[in-house]
Order: sequence, then C-alpha cells, then structure tokens
Amino acid sequence: MMHDLLQFDTELFLKIHRGLSNGFFDWIMPLLRNRFFWSPLYLFIVIFCIKQYKKAGLYIIGGVLVTFAMGDIIASRIIKPNVARVRPCNEVRLADQIIHRVPCGSGKSFPSAHATNHFGIAVFLIGVFYRKWKAILPIGILWAAVISFAQVYVGVHYPIDVFCGMLLGIAIGLFTTFIYYKVKPIS
Repeated sequence: MMHDLLQFDTELFLKIHRGLSNGFFDWIMPLLRNRFFWSPLYLFIVIFCIKQYKKAGLYIIGGVLVTFAMGDIIASRIIKPNVARVRPCNEVRLADQIIHRVPCGSGKSFPSAHATNHFGIAVFLIGVFYRKWKAILPIGILWAAVISFAQVYVGVHYPIDVFCGMLLGIAIGLFTTFIYYKVKPIS
C-alpha cells in the first residue's frame, strides 16, 4: 500500500514537473515560491493592519507571525527530520528526469514548509477578515495553492509533501484563529 502511494506520488510529481513544462511556467513558478517576491504583499498587510485596525492590527500581525512560526517549527524542525524524506531533486532514481529550475537545497521534503506556512497564514487571515471581506476566501486559498503548486513544479517537493503541508497549515491556521479571537481586544 505505501509503495503504491509513493509510486503514485512520484508519477504525479513527474506529470507536473516535466509534463506541464513550458517557458511561462519556467519563468513564473520560481518567482511565486520566492519569499522576496511576496515582500510587497507582506508589507501591505502590516501597513493595512496598523492603519486600519490600530492596536487590534498588532494582534493580527502577531497572529500571522505566530502562525508562521508554528508552521515552520512543526514542519521543518519536528516532522522533516523525523520523516527524512529526500527531496525529488535530490533523489538519485530521478536524477535524469529532474529539470533544475531552482537550487535544490539539502533539506528534507516532507512536509512542505512553504505549503504549511502559506496555508496557515491564508486560513488565519481568512478567519480574521472573512466577515468583512468575503473575497478573501478564494483569494487566500488560491494564493497558498499557487505557491504550493510551484514547489512541485520547480522540483523541490512531491505532491504528497504539499498536500500534507496544506493540511498541517490549515490546522495551524484554524488554531491560531481560535487563539486570536480569545486574546484580541474587544473592538
């Protein structure tokens, strides 16, 4: 059963990584997964929260930071070292099939910390802003999904890494949203 699941994961990875290969994706996907590409968005969120919500905005920013920290610690420092799954771009059996679009790195693959962090942040922000701005639901999910998909496309994660990172991120985002509503000042 596990062998079949891993085989399916590898086949799906190759269909995305090689099968969807094109010049536009080769250009945009490395950008979408780059943390510096999203810096203007992060800066906007900070400025918006402070200007619009004053002291309560600091709680929102704090919630985003706690969500990110939890996701990073759980995915990268607890799960990855214990599972120790090799990244597809470092997998010897796939060496002749990998298209090197970004540096691979030596870290482990499962779960995707990018997926964990971005789905966590998206779910947290959806939890905070959904009542006032319904469009944040599809925008937040699409944002996290595109970043996560890019991880597979560039060859640094298998689809299951991203899927499990997504589930972990959603759980963390729901948890930090719950905590946010317990500690935020009444407005």
